[in-house]
Amino acid sequence: MQEKKAAPNRRSACPLNASVEMLGDRWSLLILRDMMLRGYSAFNEFLHSDEKIATNILADRLRRLESNGIISTQRDPSDGRKTIYTLTAKGIDLAPVMAEMVLWAARHEETGNQALVRQMRTDKEQLLADVRKRWEEKSRAQQHGALNS
Repeated sequence: MQEKKAAPNRRSACPLNASVEMLGDRWSLLILRDMMLRGYSAFNEFLHSDEKIATNILADRLRRLESNGIISTQRDPSDGRKTIYTLTAKGIDLAPVMAEMVLWAARHEETGNQALVRQMRTDKEQLLADVRKRWEEKSRAQQHGALNS
């Protein structure tokens, strides 16, 4: 089990409040979606998502996610001016929570990406296992790349 860090000064000790303060807002969740489902890891990839996040908001949310240990950063070995964003173990642990949010929204609203919703309804555990497997493979590849640079 992952060791817990001392909680920063929060508005209250409520666990739900802590999660809201760590994540921030919808932009953070959409960034995490793009990392988990689309494999995004570069600023420009996030910038060109369908929701059209502004650059200043994107930069702020990436900093927030990093400061809360949900993502980590490293320099791109092929171009040191670029940053690679990676989910941490704490970040990938949000996958089941986000899956439940997708299912909840699809239950109560007309939503897009019905293929994903059907997949989650049919075999959510397999989808989550696939997301975790891709994350583990990407993490190993990035660690290997960092060791060789």
